Parts: sequence; C-alpha cells; structure tokens
Amino acid sequence: MIESLQNSVASLPEALTWLGILVVAAIPLIESYFGSVIGVLLGLNPAVAIGMAVVGNIISMLIFVLSAHKVRQKVTSRAEPVEESPRRQKLRERFDRYGVAGVSLAGQALLPSQITSAAMVSFGASKNAVIFWQIISIILWGLAFGVLATLGVSFF
Repeated sequence: MIESLQNSVASLPEALTWLGILVVAAIPLIESYFGSVIGVLLGLNPAVAIGMAVVGNIISMLIFVLSAHKVRQKVTSRAEPVEESPRRQKLRERFDRYGVAGVSLAGQALLPSQITSAAMVSFGASKNAVIFWQIISIILWGLAFGVLATLGVSFF
C-alpha cells in the first residue's frame, strides 16, 4: 500500500509535493509530527519531509501567536476582567506550573501548538518567548516523528 502511494506521488512535480506537506503541517492536530510522517510515507527525503512539515507548522503557529497578541492588546486596554471557562482555567494552571518552555515542549502531546501558543500569549506570556519555545518544540516533535517514520518505513 505504501509503495503504491509513493509511486502515485512520484508522478507529481516535486515542488507540489513539498508544498502539500507544508500546507498539511499547518493544520492544527497534524502539525510537524504527522506532517513529517506523511512526507516520509509519501517517499520524500526525510530531511525534506521534516523541513517542510516544520516550516508549515511554524508559519501557522506564528499566525496564531501574532493574532492572539493583537487581541490581547485590545482586550487588556479595556481592563474588564472576564471569567475563564473550565478548560481555559485548566490550561492556565498548567501554564503557571510549567511555564512557557514546559507547556511548549510537552503541550503538543495534548493540544495543537497553535492553540497552546495562542493561549500562553493570551495569559500574558511574552510573545517572543512563546515563539522561541514553540519553534524549538515544533522542530523536536517533527524531527522525532520523522526519524521514527523513516525507521519504520525502512524496517518494512
């Protein structure tokens, strides 16, 4: 099955396949980790698959962070406190306990990087710190899953 999928993708222009991985990895819940796996399964060079997945995920995350930062600026200028939902309270508790680095590195196991990064910025975390740690997290998760997919494909 994987071989027939790879053969059908091989007929596409290489740039189109790269762009497809970039776009797929920008989707929350697919992100760099599943994007790199998809790229490897399609037969792309693992470095290219991981790289495109990471870039797509980073672009998406940046859009969410910068948007959340602008919304936070507008909301805090009004200074009216808003009651948080139970889900948001739970996320804030984890943020307070583990900080930007901890939530960025481990948060992708529970929620998409776009959601966790936007939530951290909305809680008042430094936009630049969130971007820095999210980029590290996206690279590590994409690399780990890409390597595992490469080992799995070469095993079979």
